Amino acid sequence: MTRFDEASLADALLTAPGWARVGLTAPTSTMREDAACELARVIIDRIEHPAVREAPQEQLPL
Repeated sequence: MTRFDEASLADALLTAPGWARVGLTAPTSTMREDAACELARVIIDRIEHPAVREAPQEQLPL
C-alpha cells in the first residue's frame, strides 16, 4: 500500500470544488454522498496526476 504525503492530500482537499467541501455538511444524505464522491475523485486525480492542476475557481463578488 502506498503512503501519501500529508501536504499533497491537504492540497487536494483545499483545491476541491467548494460545493463538495461544504456538501459534506449538507442536511440530506444524497448531497453528502455526492460531495464525498467528488472529494474522493479529486484526491485520486491529484495522486495519479500530481503536476496537473485545474484553474482556480472564480471568486464571486459580495
